Amino acid sequence: MASVSLEKIVEKMKLVSLTPEIDFKKIKITQPDINRPALQMAGYFEHFDASRLQIIGFVEYTYMENMEEDRKREIYDTFMNYDIPGVVFCRELQPDPIFMEIAKAHNIPVLVTQKSTSAFMAEIIRWLNVKLAPCISVHGVLVDVYGEGVLITGESGIGKSEAALELIKRGHRLVTDDVVELRKVSDDTLIGSAPEITKHFIELRGIGIVDVKALFGASSVRDTQSIDLVIRLEDWDKDKEYDRLGLEENYVEYLGNKVVCHNIPIRPGRNLAIICESAAVNHRQKKMGYNAAQVLYSRVQNSLARKRDEEDE
Repeated sequence: MASVSLEKIVEKMKLVSLTPEIDFKKIKITQPDINRPALQMAGYFEHFDASRLQIIGFVEYTYMENMEEDRKREIYDTFMNYDIPGVVFCRELQPDPIFMEIAKAHNIPVLVTQKSTSAFMAEIIRWLNVKLAPCISVHGVLVDVYGEGVLITGESGIGKSEAALELIKRGHRLVTDDVVELRKVSDDTLIGSAPEITKHFIELRGIGIVDVKALFGASSVRDTQSIDLVIRLEDWDKDKEYDRLGLEENYVEYLGNKVVCHNIPIRPGRNLAIICESAAVNHRQKKMGYNAAQVLYSRVQNSLARKRDEEDE
């Protein structure tokens, strides 16, 4: 199961720790959901999911302030008896001494952020959704072409890296070469990224490893990109029928998400970079409501209809 250490969350969200004696590396968050323990502070612990990060906002804080001391000790003790990964106070609200005393007794991390509750919740959920998303690795090259994430796949040595290098020279951006880590962040979105070891590197057969960022600058690379289109390169087969109109979309499935896929035959003289650019722009046009294949089909149908009408006359 994917997990994120509390230490990474503290670094990413710039949280201030009120319990520095606790080792945050050993505390793991395994789900992107969070919990605001308003009902728990009122004494209701049925269906309490203690594995979530607990967020204290202004409403919970003011309720806790008005509790009597004995009630605080009772509720806090029950609350902290659960295996809570951490409690975050928003708006730089400071927990009362009783809360801190019981938190330290139970070894529960207490953290503070200056962000508003809603802003912090939105940011932490979005970030955790990416970090804890289901992940697979696929063989291919991911390039940002005109804002569209193009995943180029195919057999080893077919020319994926060379096509990516030409695209980079034409002003597009490399995400990763050879290994693409795919994360399903929603039912509609796949995010691709590079393994930390191979980030910004391309392997060119006969030359070796090339550092794209060093050669072409920081504007030639990016860390992540959504997967919008898959281009599968394959050797030209004269006996195979290839799609020449594009009226029907073909799809490939990753982690349950379908992505539009084009099978591109390779033969001498075909410029892969221009083909990838054209496929990306065409895909973007389709998302904006314009389908060139459908327009051509409509023109042909209208032309045939006119000819039939003229013959009938």
